[in-house]
Amino acid sequence: MKVGSIIELSGPGAAAGTNFHDGVKMGFEEINAAGGVLGEQVQLSEYDSQTDPQVSRAMVQKAIDDGVYVITGTVFSSSTVVNMLVAQQAGIPQFTGSEAPSITQKGNPYIFRTTFGAQKGMPKVVKYMAEEMGVKKVAIVWANTEFGKGGYGAFMDEARNYGIEIVADLPTEQAQTDFSADVLKAKNSGADAVFVYLTEEESARFLREAQKQSIGLPLVGETTLIGAKVIQLAGDAASGAMGHVGLTADAGIPAITEMVDRFKAKYNYTPDHNAIKGYTAAWTIKCVTEMVGSTDSQAIADKMHGLTLTTDECPGVLMDATWDETGEMSRESFFVEVENGKQTVKAILPPN
Repeated sequence: MKVGSIIELSGPGAAAGTNFHDGVKMGFEEINAAGGVLGEQVQLSEYDSQTDPQVSRAMVQKAIDDGVYVITGTVFSSSTVVNMLVAQQAGIPQFTGSEAPSITQKGNPYIFRTTFGAQKGMPKVVKYMAEEMGVKKVAIVWANTEFGKGGYGAFMDEARNYGIEIVADLPTEQAQTDFSADVLKAKNSGADAVFVYLTEEESARFLREAQKQSIGLPLVGETTLIGAKVIQLAGDAASGAMGHVGLTADAGIPAITEMVDRFKAKYNYTPDHNAIKGYTAAWTIKCVTEMVGSTDSQAIADKMHGLTLTTDECPGVLMDATWDETGEMSRESFFVEVENGKQTVKAILPPN
């Protein structure tokens, strides 16, 4: 019973990819220890995408050639939009950690998210900014990549809906290291808040620079601004940063807390949202395979469309989740603020 993990184990996406892969790995180790799937042990094979879209494409093909019936990964959207075509052509279900809206908008019946895309998250965060924080003017700092463009477009659409004025529009490049000019422009823009949509390592650099320049503005983002890896890299510069997260180790949900404790004991680091995504991917695969009664890839893909998995029937998903006909996920999520080196939940936001 072969599963392929195509993931960013090296390159700029290694922090996110390693978290995701370790979550997948722990999930399947627990599943195997409890008797496996349909009474068989799962063999998880890893393939390093090197955070390179073309390498990831080759790795998906290699996994398929090796006989996997389902794939997990990748995390970086720029890779997923390329490699998912290979899985689609082979009819192999793929559970991705990527969040670019375009991924589930291309009509691919074999792609499924392990958390929702930016088009699901942005309405929640912008609504909170407008209605709870009273934000009217925003500076936006965003990654000029497939990941960043998707989130940027979704944010801009929602900002228009709420009448929020964009007073500074600051695109950045992948793996950018110097954010001094971006921070200065945002600081002097007249904004009420800065919306930051960068990868984890870029976010940490931005937060350190914002602290250095005493930016004096609320810093708001999505999961990649206030995740565990960012808090670790940015240190006290992350304090006060706020954002919307689909998953958090600090949610106060017993099943997540217990999973996080096991993860920390196993890997010696605090998991971020990517690790929880990977873990839930493993359990989703187990539960859906057993619903179908076989490793029939087509039957599994068909079953996923319109499926709701509850924690009663599939405890490893940690929170009730629903997938629509496009493979998009829906469930509750959280608005958090970084306090004392961890995420503090300010509000639980309903599914949309």
